Amino acid sequence: MRLKFTKMHGLGNDFVMVDGITQRVKLSPEKVRQIADRHIGIGCDQLLLVEAPRDPEADFRYRIYNADGSEVENCGNGARCFARFVRDRRLTSKEHILVETAAGTLKLNIQGADQVSVDMGEPVLEPAKIPFEADIQAETYPLEVDGETYNIGAVSMGNPHAVLLVEDVLKAPVETLGAIIERHPRFPAKVNVGFLQIEARDRARLRVFERGVGETRACGTGACAAMVSARLRGLVDEELHITLPGGTLTIHWPGPGEPVTMTGPATAVYHGQIAL
Repeated sequence: MRLKFTKMHGLGNDFVMVDGITQRVKLSPEKVRQIADRHIGIGCDQLLLVEAPRDPEADFRYRIYNADGSEVENCGNGARCFARFVRDRRLTSKEHILVETAAGTLKLNIQGADQVSVDMGEPVLEPAKIPFEADIQAETYPLEVDGETYNIGAVSMGNPHAVLLVEDVLKAPVETLGAIIERHPRFPAKVNVGFLQIEARDRARLRVFERGVGETRACGTGACAAMVSARLRGLVDEELHITLPGGTLTIHWPGPGEPVTMTGPATAVYHGQIAL
C-alpha cells in the first residue's frame, strides 16, 4: 500500500496527516508505529486520519493515533492542523468546520493565514468521567508517587490530564515524574501530565508529558487543561497566554459551564508518499 500524507506541526507538536476520504486507508497499530518512527518512517508525535463523518451534522470524522499505535480521544494541536489540512487539500471550502471525534464534536474556525481557533467544549471535572479515582470532585487532589505527595488538578478535555504547579518549568522532572504519573493506578486510562509555571494572571509556561508519546513540544489539550486547573484555583484570568517549548497558545475560559477556546498556528511542512 502506498499512502499519501502531509507532514504538519502545531508549535512543533508534529503530525502525519492522512486523507482517508480520497484514498483507501487501512491502518494497524504496527503500521502507525512504522510511520511514526523517526528513524525508519516519517516521524511524528501523532498520526491524524481524516474520514467521512458518521454524524450527518458533522463535516468530517477526526481519528488520532499516538506514536505507540494507540488510538486516543482528542488532540488540540492536531485539531488546528486538521482544519488547515482539509482546507489546503480542498476537501472543504468552509471556514467554520464541525469535526466528529471519539470525545464529541469539535468546532474549528480558521482565522487568517495560519491561525486556527478551536472550541474545545466544556472541561470535564467529575472524577469518574475523567477518569480519575477520587471520592469527591475537588479543585486539587493529593497524589502519592514513590513516597512523595503531589497536589494535582485533574481535568478531561476529551482526554485525561493531571496538572502540577511548579516554580520553574525548566527544572521540572517532566520525563521521570511524568512517566510515573502517566501510569498511576488512580488514572485507569492513563493520563497526560502537565507541569505549569504561573508567571502572571495572563501568562504561564507549560511542559507536557503526553500519554503514549512522552514529552512533546506542545500539547493543545494540555494547555486547555492547565488553564482550567489554574483558573479553578483562582490563579489566572479568563484569557491566558501559555508558552510551551514550541511556542505560545492563547486559551480563553470564562469558567465552569462554559467551553474552552484555544487559538494558535498550524503549519504544513511537506507532502509525500510512503510504501507500507
